Amino acid sequence: MRILHVLDHSLPLHSGYAFRTAAILREQRALGYETLHLTTPRQNGGTALFEDVDDLGFHRTPLPVNPLARIPGARYLQEMRATARRIDELVMERTPDILHVHSPVLNALPAMWIGRRHALPVVYEVRALWEDAAVDHGTTREGSIRYRLSRGLETFALRRAAHVTTICEGLRKEIVERGIPADHVTIVPNAVDVREFAFRAAPDPALRARLGLENCRVVGFAGSFYGYEGLDLLLGALAILAPKWPALRALLIGGGPQEAALRAQAGALGLADRVVFAGRVAHGEVQRYYELIDVLAYPRRRMRLTEIVTPLKPLEAMAQGRMFVASDVGGHRELVRDNETGFLFKADDVDALAQSLDRVLSDEKPWARIAEQARRFVESERTWARSARQYQAVYASLVRRAPGALPVRA
Repeated sequence: MRILHVLDHSLPLHSGYAFRTAAILREQRALGYETLHLTTPRQNGGTALFEDVDDLGFHRTPLPVNPLARIPGARYLQEMRATARRIDELVMERTPDILHVHSPVLNALPAMWIGRRHALPVVYEVRALWEDAAVDHGTTREGSIRYRLSRGLETFALRRAAHVTTICEGLRKEIVERGIPADHVTIVPNAVDVREFAFRAAPDPALRARLGLENCRVVGFAGSFYGYEGLDLLLGALAILAPKWPALRALLIGGGPQEAALRAQAGALGLADRVVFAGRVAHGEVQRYYELIDVLAYPRRRMRLTEIVTPLKPLEAMAQGRMFVASDVGGHRELVRDNETGFLFKADDVDALAQSLDRVLSDEKPWARIAEQARRFVESERTWARSARQYQAVYASLVRRAPGALPVRA
């Protein structure tokens, strides 16, 4: 069976989205599927039509220069037209059995146009809802006209997909509440490749020295510095803990829109010498940085996106047997078993975060037990091989349908 995946972006860009994609494609190939991969103009990959990355070939969608793209909404239309043309070209050339389109909805709509033209079933994989991502990145406000339009387009696409897959129970519930039959929605959860993560590995003394973390206790975070991650709360908690823990440091790995504000906050709190901004690290090197951290922190703020979407990072921590604290937003509660695989604290509460970090750092007796339980959890329930098998029944049911019987829900 040949599957054409339509993606927002991919490797060599580094993001949870790109890493999930690569893992799924490799596991699908191991299951015997032939996979084709197309990214939209948001890959920003220049003019090349094809690129080989880490044994995966990606077809690209260059975006012609268009002065009208500055008009609000015009760029989205231009991107969708370009994506539709590339999908159509690949369908004509490679004749896939299924179009598997991954969020956002700007990818889903052109795939559905071409799917209808060629009588191909379209699977729509929702990793986040477009309207919530727009609120998160500050480009729109919840309840605004733009938000309602985004939400309406998302619902329109969901109702017209032959099947919907999504990454967690929070999103599945939201999708079903929009009138999509429950048996048309399948969860393919986020996971990890445990082979990529060493379990409770010792830190690299040379790297520790280079970062100035010798003889320190270290709390840390690895990922993108977005506002919803709550890293300002982590710095606030560090300030609270500083008198009791003079050797406590924060190691922040990554970068993003909040970096300048976080550096300014560290300076204002008198923590400039206690916070190490490591910058973005190559994916193959991240493990070495993780190993320097005693307790990871995931202080996500409470908002719709964090309530209904599960992240990858706690699963990576579990695979490594790393201790971590996480806010009790819905996305974390779906992943983390409090005091069994990690520790939860009250979201948006800097004192609760400080108390949680203090408790974990002060008592290492449960660490070995929790590390073992967390590793067993990901090994038994959250591997990419297990997740990828969820697609098999979905694909099989769609190729059995007659082309004229594809569902179109009003």
